[in-house]
Amino acid sequence: MTSTRQPPAQDSAGQNRFPRANFLGLDFDTAEAAEVIAFLDTRRADDRFGYVVTPNVDHMVQIDAQPELRPVYQGGLLCLNDSRVLARLAKLYGIALTVVPGSDLIVALFGSVLKDGDRLCIVGASAPLVAQLRAQYPRITIIHHEPPMGLRRNAAARKAAVDAAAAANARFTLLAVGAPQQEILASEMATAGTVKGTAFCIGAAVDFIVGAQVRAPRIVQRAGMEWFWRLAGSPRRLGRRYLVEGPKIFRIALRWQRDRKRNARV
Repeated sequence: MTSTRQPPAQDSAGQNRFPRANFLGLDFDTAEAAEVIAFLDTRRADDRFGYVVTPNVDHMVQIDAQPELRPVYQGGLLCLNDSRVLARLAKLYGIALTVVPGSDLIVALFGSVLKDGDRLCIVGASAPLVAQLRAQYPRITIIHHEPPMGLRRNAAARKAAVDAAAAANARFTLLAVGAPQQEILASEMATAGTVKGTAFCIGAAVDFIVGAQVRAPRIVQRAGMEWFWRLAGSPRRLGRRYLVEGPKIFRIALRWQRDRKRNARV
């Protein structure tokens, strides 16, 4: 896990396409969703590999507890804030972050970016879910690789996933094995140099595409309460993440601000 931040996404004139803002020690691309989608529409199957990460509060807490994950997130072609809670917290410290939810990106990918005949590789998700996806999008060639559980501790399985993505020769690769496994896997794909195109670290986004899970209503999302919607739907699975681990973000932010002020005085 030795990735460094890839060069910023650039336009045809070689200029940085999106400005970046640092919050909690991570560089975020501060682009609007429409700008990101327009950029993704330009990406092709033979492009130099790049991956998209969408950190939320849970990811930032994990990064704080496991600093070795930071370069994995920094290594993304795009690092987009997924959380309205994180954006509001950043605003308190004078940092302007846009909100580009990963699930919205994947909906847009299927809605307008993917074209007839495109190849799409999915690493993770279940065979029945992928079968539903194939039925919904018959004009897209979908290659599926389902790795075993415990991917983070299984180097051989991660290599097999990298090899499968390389062999797929897909325009886009969806990594749906959960954080931080999917981000680690994306970083290893970048290091291998054998994968092309663009990968997304998407968590359970395929579930939303096929209707296996339902997103919170827009009014709930805009209020920054989607986390509560999810918690209410799966309290046993998500209780610790949202009620125990999540609140640590406020302590992390206070420490970050203290360190930032100290460094400014040096």
